[in-house]
Amino acid sequence: MTETMSVANTILEQLGGNKFIVMTGASHFVSDGNTLRMTLPKNVSKANRLYITLDEVTDSYTMRFFRYTAPRMNTKTFTFTSEKVQEIHEVSGVYFDQLQPIFTSVTGFDTHL
Repeated sequence: MTETMSVANTILEQLGGNKFIVMTGASHFVSDGNTLRMTLPKNVSKANRLYITLDEVTDSYTMRFFRYTAPRMNTKTFTFTSEKVQEIHEVSGVYFDQLQPIFTSVTGFDTHL
């Protein structure tokens, strides 16, 4: 296992692992350096993406919730709509024991029973 993969796995385990996945419906997990990326289902915040990035200096995380809309081509008018990114909520200096409560407060999803 590579170092970056273990960072993403550690973040996922701190969120609750498989219980987190089942309870929230989060999907499309991607490891990107020190970041765990995921897609979120519909929730109260309207965010559909979450990036959690490890700051190795402070050993804390940054949680970035945002809404992403992919670029599209209208087939009737042949006009192109570029991608949109709407920031919903960003928190820095988050320690591992705060990941679940912050996730719940932003999305409204419980991370465990």
